[in-house]
Amino acid sequence: QVQLVESGGGLVQAGGSLRLSCEASGRTFSIYNMGWFRQAPGTEREFVAGIIWSGSSTYYEDSVKDRFTISRDNARNTVYLQMNNLKPEDTAVYYCARRPTPYSGNQSKIPRDYATWGQGTQVTVSS
Repeated sequence: QVQLVESGGGLVQAGGSLRLSCEASGRTFSIYNMGWFRQAPGTEREFVAGIIWSGSSTYYEDSVKDRFTISRDNARNTVYLQMNNLKPEDTAVYYCARRPTPYSGNQSKIPRDYATWGQGTQVTVSS
């Protein structure tokens, strides 16, 4: 059973940056699409960014486009989320997730399309 472990969250002032990491166990990380989601208190989990298995295509939620960058290092079984120019509204628990189907070309933003989730890492942006 694959496990995903996020790290890199913390407290940062508005305008600052953080880089989140998500390391996957197992040897098949490189064939699955990955995504980052976030959930603030009292809200539903929402899509932030996604990357297909090869790393050749990425996609973002509109509010983070041009501020956040998703990337992956398949040799390290790790997906990253570089977050720049952070805003108080970015405050949430951030989760990484893995699609269940290998070699997929589908760029899903829907949480139920992802089968495996990490435990989350808290990001707090102060104004």
